[in-house]
Amino acid sequence: MQQVDYIIVGAGSAGCILAERLSADPQTTVLLLEAGGTDASPWVSLPIGYGKLNADPRRTWRYMTEPDEGLAGRSITWPRGRLLGGSGSINAMVYCRGLPGDFDDWEASGAMGWSWRGVRPVYDRLETKVAPNGRRSGSGPIHVQDVKDQIHKVNRHFFAAARELGLPLTDDFNGEAPEGCGIYEINTRNGRRCSSAQAFLRPARARSNLIVRTNAQARRILFVGTTAAGVELETGEQLLARREVILSAGAIGSPQLLQVSGIGPGALLQDLGIPLVHANGNVGANLQDHLAANFTFKAREKTLNAVLRPFTGQALAALQYALTRKGPLALSVNQCGGFLRSRPDLTRPDQQLYFNPISYRLVPSGNGTRIKVDPFDGFIICAQPARPTSRGRIEIQSADCAVPPKIMPNSLATEEDRRTVIDGGRLCRKLMSSRALSGLVEQAVAPDLLSLDDDGILADFRARASTVYHPVSTCRMGENRGTSVVDSRLKVHGVEGLRIVDASAFPNITSGNTNAPTMMLALKGADLILEDRRQTGT
Repeated sequence: MQQVDYIIVGAGSAGCILAERLSADPQTTVLLLEAGGTDASPWVSLPIGYGKLNADPRRTWRYMTEPDEGLAGRSITWPRGRLLGGSGSINAMVYCRGLPGDFDDWEASGAMGWSWRGVRPVYDRLETKVAPNGRRSGSGPIHVQDVKDQIHKVNRHFFAAARELGLPLTDDFNGEAPEGCGIYEINTRNGRRCSSAQAFLRPARARSNLIVRTNAQARRILFVGTTAAGVELETGEQLLARREVILSAGAIGSPQLLQVSGIGPGALLQDLGIPLVHANGNVGANLQDHLAANFTFKAREKTLNAVLRPFTGQALAALQYALTRKGPLALSVNQCGGFLRSRPDLTRPDQQLYFNPISYRLVPSGNGTRIKVDPFDGFIICAQPARPTSRGRIEIQSADCAVPPKIMPNSLATEEDRRTVIDGGRLCRKLMSSRALSGLVEQAVAPDLLSLDDDGILADFRARASTVYHPVSTCRMGENRGTSVVDSRLKVHGVEGLRIVDASAFPNITSGNTNAPTMMLALKGADLILEDRRQTGT
């Protein structure tokens, strides 16, 4: 029976950072468990490889939601990373800290010490910012690349439209003035994905006090009374932790593991015959996610389709990447966008926009789907409601952790969310009606955004919108035990020796992409764990 100081369940964006930070002390033993396999694949390191990875059943959990009334009764695929690096190894790598107000809201909701003032220094430690000329600022492990010298030239029409409409522009979504239209930074280093698995875990694996086990699926948390003592694997093997068990299995995996281990809604667990360790109805509740529906247009000039569709274009892009580590293969498909207010009466942005100089479809492939570039020059625009107010749930349907839980997003359940969808559609329609973008359009691909009224925008969103892969808050942080799962130091309420350090602990969803704040949370979480250890003297 293996015994270590800390057991970390889940080697995703958060778990890899925790493993490196906690094992930095050679006297501390750390065991990192990952249900999936290695991230050693050229498709993982290649930024454009996102198109293959996100639908790869070997590297993703192929979750499906329950039929969602708010999305016309549809069940949506929710892929999550199942490999070292987790979803940070398969995502589109847009690096957004989130808006400062997001974190002030965190603290206002009860997460003490997690205001913008409290988290900004953590971001600074996390990052090395790299300018187009190679100049670096900061010394953090995660490289945040400014790619304005590499984006496709068709993006100029988006910025011309923003200027025409008097919309704000920003030079840096992660800078002092993040509101406005701009170019997304991505976490790459020398043209390769810079995930937490690569930046933190890979150099730490040489340490003898860090054990990394892949293909190790946790079955349940082991308790002695109400103290977490270890983890049992699907194989029946039991692993013991002298100090703490830390869940970093994500917004779906962490609440699932809590529930099958006896922490969660009391009636649900009793109905499934699971011995109750601690009743807390907030476990699995407060589920939040971003949604979007793409609008596709045929363009009058060449877009990225002309490069990535034909074999000759692919070959030239591959050659450019091999020689320079730059070009289309070194970038995300999400190149431009912005954080904008859809109405002048708003005090902060309610929309995140994406403008992609490429158009594509998801088509069936094997056991999943794959991205297929459209056979014409096209581009995409969409608005993502930044701060949804609807709340869903995750509930286990079996005591067996191998059985996927029920995912109930409860999308568009509030009038505010429905209005925000309409406002986002109006904003996109306004941009597409500008001289700058209307001149680029040869033809709209159905549905035609310009022909949709308010009711049509909402109906179309219900019929086509899907996840933007940002589920959070199912084990939300807060000091009020009646509304949260973990306290401000990420300790699980009602038990000892157990923490949750991943996106499930977000008090609320951030306005933008969630991978950067997840890594920040892990780095700050590691600080809290080490600080608590020093204070106890153990």
